Amino acid sequence: QVQLVESGGGSVQAGGSLRLSCAASGFISGVYCMGWFRQAPGKEREVVATNSPRGASTYYTDSVKGRFTISQDNAAHTLYLQMNSLKPEDTAMYYCAADALRPFSSDCYTADSKYNFWGQGTQVTVSL
Repeated sequence: QVQLVESGGGSVQAGGSLRLSCAASGFISGVYCMGWFRQAPGKEREVVATNSPRGASTYYTDSVKGRFTISQDNAAHTLYLQMNSLKPEDTAMYYCAADALRPFSSDCYTADSKYNFWGQGTQVTVSL
């Protein structure tokens, strides 16, 4: 069955870095849009970044542009999120998601309702 398993979260001080990984199994992750979302306590889940098949296009929410980088290793079926210059407002549960309904789409959705597979999440906590 389809599984997305995130790892790499943790606690860091502001200005630090973390690299999140999402291991995909049960489907060919390289042909679908994949994304990272996050949800802070008391807030709605929001998109962080998306990556289209073959990396043709990427999207970043404004608050992470220039600090976060999404990438994908199709041979390893793994999605990554490199997070640099972390800020306390980046504190959240981070989720990996796949839109496995539209293969080879170059235009990835940013709405979480469009993604049909989700990981269990990994916590990122940034302190001053």
